[in-house]
Amino acid sequence: MRTLIIGGGLSGLALASALEADGHDYILVEARDRFGGRIMTERYGSGYYDMGPAWFWPGQPRIAALIAKLELEKFDQYSKGIQMVEDERGHVHRGRGFASMEGSWRLKGGLDQLTHCLAERLPAMRKRLNAHVAKLAKTDDAITAKLIDSDTVSADRVVLALPPRVAARIDFVPSLPSDAMHAMQGIATWMAGHAKALAVYDRPIWREAGLSGDAVSHIGPMVEVHDASPAEGGPFALFGFVGVPPEGRADAQVLRQNILAQLGHLFGPEASEPQKLYLKDWAFDPHTATDADAKPLYAHPTYGMPRAMTGLWDGKLHFAGTEVAPQFGGYIEGALEAAENVLKI
Repeated sequence: MRTLIIGGGLSGLALASALEADGHDYILVEARDRFGGRIMTERYGSGYYDMGPAWFWPGQPRIAALIAKLELEKFDQYSKGIQMVEDERGHVHRGRGFASMEGSWRLKGGLDQLTHCLAERLPAMRKRLNAHVAKLAKTDDAITAKLIDSDTVSADRVVLALPPRVAARIDFVPSLPSDAMHAMQGIATWMAGHAKALAVYDRPIWREAGLSGDAVSHIGPMVEVHDASPAEGGPFALFGFVGVPPEGRADAQVLRQNILAQLGHLFGPEASEPQKLYLKDWAFDPHTATDADAKPLYAHPTYGMPRAMTGLWDGKLHFAGTEVAPQFGGYIEGALEAAENVLKI
């Protein structure tokens, strides 16, 4: 039986790796020009900066096991020093708030070490980049995927290792039941409405001032800021989640100017002049977000596999993105959980 895995993020890569280890026939296709999906790490000098998910936590056994298997190393999120709060009038209060990510872990080298290692271990014939699936057609004999470049890939079963809303944009022939499509479109894509800014410095100027880098703002544009520096040495970094809705941040240049001004206001004039300012707006990433994801999520949704999305196409169409993981949905642990659940089918 040949399996077509659509989506080369952590879930798709983990599933492909398991099938490879067991000697199964499969092919993994990814629409982007890179593997990793929402895991994306920028590099500046010897530094590494996660622009998608950045943290994982104790009590998440799958990610811990994968890190050990790949011989990678975790480290504690930096949280020493004074926290700050910026109130609605723009007044900065030191010693208020709390280090919300204290106790979380990050990965040395960046989280894309996970996806890079997994992708590198797959044979070239089993993986394809720039392979955007536009249509899936089921017959009695096979399921055929038609790519936007008109190429085709056939398999006996298909696993959609994608956010369900993104998967719902595929043209399914025959059409999926209306309750299945409704369920897919109703599952919020984790992180899809977010934008993340990251400023890189040659010195940890906030640490030198006795600050942790943690700040909460009620005025923005960043509503939450944390230290994003590497485990050892520099370059050092601060990152923040942008709280301005997507329609208000379409002008990236204006947004950058406002972010730099806010950094200077929070951490001093030097903070407004970083060596590099990265900005990743996931709401404008067509492989992550749909129009329904335009509003950022301010609370963690209740994820899991809706009954309407099971047993489709005579049990030959499955889902494996983090949003369908019942226990750790939305987390990178959830991506591994979802892949693991497909293997049990």
